[in-house]
Order: sequence, then C-alpha cells, then structure tokens
Amino acid sequence: QGVSERLVGRGSSPATVGSLEERDEEQEDEGEEELRDGGVPFYVNRGGLPVDEETWERMWRHVARIHPSGEDLAKKIRGATDLAKIPIPSVPTYQPTTTIPQRLEAIQKYIRELQYNHTGTQFFEIKKGRPLTALMDIAKEMTREALPIKCLEAVILGIYLTNNMPGVERFPLSFKSQFSGNHFYHIVLGVHSGGRFGALGMSRREDLMFKPLEFRTLLDLVQEFEGAYKSYWHTLRKVKIGQYVSHDPHSVEQIEWKHSILDVDKLSKEELRRELERHTRDMRLKIGKPAPPSPTKDRRNSMGSPLRGPSSPIRRISRVERRPSAEKKVLEQKSSGDMNAYQIRV
Repeated sequence: QGVSERLVGRGSSPATVGSLEERDEEQEDEGEEELRDGGVPFYVNRGGLPVDEETWERMWRHVARIHPSGEDLAKKIRGATDLAKIPIPSVPTYQPTTTIPQRLEAIQKYIRELQYNHTGTQFFEIKKGRPLTALMDIAKEMTREALPIKCLEAVILGIYLTNNMPGVERFPLSFKSQFSGNHFYHIVLGVHSGGRFGALGMSRREDLMFKPLEFRTLLDLVQEFEGAYKSYWHTLRKVKIGQYVSHDPHSVEQIEWKHSILDVDKLSKEELRRELERHTRDMRLKIGKPAPPSPTKDRRNSMGSPLRGPSSPIRRISRVERRPSAEKKVLEQKSSGDMNAYQIRV
C-alpha cells in the first residue's frame, strides 16, 4: 500500500526483463538481490521516475502473479479510496558529539524505514559501471522519492549517507548462496572505523543487513553473515569484496566491486583467514593513494542526471584474477526434509 500511495498517478520508459539465462548472467555480474524470485523474472524500472503507465501496469500484473492473494490483493489496494498516508522518513542529521557507531545506526534506521521492496519491480536502476558521481545522483533521488528499495540500492544509499564521515571506510561485500539447487545473490555495504568492521544494508532478513561496528576482523564479519545464512538452510558459496570507496561525491572513479572473489566452500578456515587478511591489507594500501581529480563544475553539469538525461558511457573495470582456492571439501548439509518444494528467500 505504501508503494501505491507514493507512486499512483506518476507518469518514463517501461521496465524491462531479459531471458532467464541473460538475467542469471547479469545477476552474477551486478550483484543484485534475486533477479528471479522463485523462478519468476524480476523487473527493473529502466526509465527513472516518474513511472510511466506501462511500467505501472506491468508492476501490478507482476504483483498479481507472485503474491499469494494474487489479483484480489491488487484490486483491493488499487480500488481503495482511503489509503493511509505514508510518512516520509527524514534523512538523518547529527550533533557534533554523535559517535560514529550512533551515526551508522541512524543511517541503518533510515534505510529500514524506507522499507524493503516486495513488488517485484526495482524502482531505481543501478548500473555498477557508472562513475561514482552518477550513482550519488541516484542516491539523492532515493532520498527525494522515499520509495522502498532492495539490497543494491541500499548499498548506493549507504555510500551517499556516509560520504561526510571521513573516519569511516566503505566497501561492497556481496554473497552467493545456494538453497535447494538454486543460487541467490545479496550485497551489503561493509564499513570499517576505529579498528572495527560492520555493515549497512537492506534484506528481507534482519540478520542479513545491519551489523554493528564491533567485529575485529573481516573474517569475523564474513563468518557472522555465514552463520545467518546457515540459519535459513542456505549454503554460502562465494564472497566478493570490493575496495574502499572514495568519499568524494563528484569522483569519476568507478566502484571496484570485486577486488577479491573467494570460493568459500573450497577454502579451509585458515585459507579464508589468510585471503581476508590479504584483502584487508590491500584496502589499507588504497587509502594512501591519491584519487583522480574530480570533473570541473562545467564537466559535472554536462554529465546530466543519470535518471533523466542520456546515459554516460560505461567504462570497464579491470577484473582481478581470482586466487586459486583449496581443494573443494564436502560440506555437511542440514537435513532439509521436504524443503525442495519451496524456496527460502533471503
């Protein structure tokens, strides 16, 4: 109902969806959370806001297909004349004395208040190859529109909301898990400050998003997420960790999403520890490297809005070669009973 209240009457180009094979490949590359929900294609609003009529109607048809109550729910919401007004969350502000952990908790509270997007249509298109300045423009749009979001949008929003916190380093942390023969993808924003790690994010599951700034090592943080996956009978297969993200909102740098790619199920605990320690050292080394200069004011103006103007050319990020993993080990699986009949989504 919140989505209907905020979007109704908005009037841009339609959402698009590719073949299952194409979407799987894009999902692996983009790190978006579940471009297929239980085998149902997941739509992305490619045209920005306001949403045009075709995208709007497609969203409701999709809701009717994927929701247990089907068309009845859609008709009930769309036909209602007394929908409650949805409060617009306020972007957090801080006192000078507000500590870093308190600021991160306030940011997570704001992300949570936007609510998780269950419609099956992602409202903000996130192209990972775009420069940071363009992604920050999208984050500003998120704060203006205050629509429900998914995990990748939450990462971009988290970067935007922590840009003015130089004592906090941010890096993408994505996961590939497996349940009942299907793969699922998720991403959060890892944070590091004062010698401790944590995370910001959005998920259907409370324990797969925010992590307080209290983990001594990157291994501790990854194992915390792995434990959460196990509680949903998911096996964590792969972890991808990026580099620290620039604090300059006008930077033309691209986010390095996959500096390290670790096949968790092929690594012993000791091997995983060494790989994560290596990645931590790599991130620290980046802090001392000067960032490329930001574009001039005229150049920034010429780039236009990523949602309303022509898209910027995409530059390829050089891929870091995957380090060899140890021999694959046979993992003990929890007894799943009749779980193959449905999917536990995270």
